[in-house]
Amino acid sequence: MALDERDLAHLTRCVELAEEAVDAGDEPFGSLLVSADGEVLVEDRNRVGGGDGTAHPELTLARWAGAHLPVEERASATAYTSGEHCPMCAAAHGWAGLGRIVVATTTEQLQQWRREDSDDDADDDAAGSPVAPLPVSAVLPGAVVDGPAPQLADRVRSLHRRSRRG
Repeated sequence: MALDERDLAHLTRCVELAEEAVDAGDEPFGSLLVSADGEVLVEDRNRVGGGDGTAHPELTLARWAGAHLPVEERASATAYTSGEHCPMCAAAHGWAGLGRIVVATTTEQLQQWRREDSDDDADDDAAGSPVAPLPVSAVLPGAVVDGPAPQLADRVRSLHRRSRRG
């Protein structure tokens, strides 16, 4: 499905949250969960800087949905995120029974940027992650994933560069 103006507005907010994360010393990811009628239900940013490697915003959305939404509302909710879910977050999304995922940037884009920005041309795709950089579809078959949003790519890439530089 093509991204519409509402999708782009939500993705822009995700990128703003990713910027807040970088400013706070965390990794550049931000996400929101939006109801079927367009209401932003919850938003969060990455918080791994405190030492909890699971403090991803997409995991927060899945946990929030499990605690606050009936099953049928979860399935019609859309998760928006500045970067495609990691495998942990994709699994949480599936276990929570959430619906569509809309990404500003993909795992493939992030891997490419890391390769291009690497000083020694080493394969730095995982950037120290103990988890393989898989697309959502590899973890959550049948998931509806829309994106990326090319108009946000440069901004997100800049945040990733800032984050790696500390």
